[in-house]
Amino acid sequence: MTNNIPRWYQKTISITAPSRGCHLITSEVNKAIRDEISTIRIGMANLFIQHTSASLTVNENADPDVRRDMEVALNKIVPASWNHDGTFKHTMEGDDDMPGHLKSSLMGVSLNIPISNGRLALGTWQGIYLNEHRDQGGWGGGHTRNIVITLQGQS
Repeated sequence: MTNNIPRWYQKTISITAPSRGCHLITSEVNKAIRDEISTIRIGMANLFIQHTSASLTVNENADPDVRRDMEVALNKIVPASWNHDGTFKHTMEGDDDMPGHLKSSLMGVSLNIPISNGRLALGTWQGIYLNEHRDQGGWGGGHTRNIVITLQGQS
């Protein structure tokens, strides 16, 4: 008899982005949830980044040029020069801070990914990105970002 009791798991992982830009973190996420997700046949994973100048998205996982191009495009959409032309008032924390907040809101701080047969149901060419929008990574000069992962589903 199949156990249809809903299962809930939650953990927080810390990932250090090596630099500003879009970083593929699918393997780190999978490693962190390996034991828990294996017990879920059908469900949903939510990833939530606890920061205001970083974001999460799902995109191309094969060609690293996509990640570079995403960063270039985001910098054209929200240029740091807006800190100097009067566009932004919140400029005390550096040239990349307010643009980082705006990019985080545009890209989003959470993802919902279906779980199917104990695995994230990502497409063949899809990967999870941590988008670091600051050169300094916030107060303290690091790029360590906390991501809360919540898994729910049934076995």
